[in-house]
Amino acid sequence: MGAGDDQADAGTKTFEREHEMSLVYNARDMVSQTERALERIDSKTYGRCEDCSSPIGKARLQVFPRATLCMACKQKEERR
Repeated sequence: MGAGDDQADAGTKTFEREHEMSLVYNARDMVSQTERALERIDSKTYGRCEDCSSPIGKARLQVFPRATLCMACKQKEERR
């Protein structure tokens, strides 16, 4: 095995570590969003847009139950 093999192994390990950390961060974010949704259920604001207070569409909530913005406000946010 040459020096190139060691560099390839190190690169693979670095990639795997970064991928695992990305999964951890995504899982933490999902837990945080879920906790926020539960708080909104308790405060009776679940299903209402946090920006304009309009109802968030049922179809959107079925696909993404942690949604905090209606489609119009989400599209505005993404354009910024």
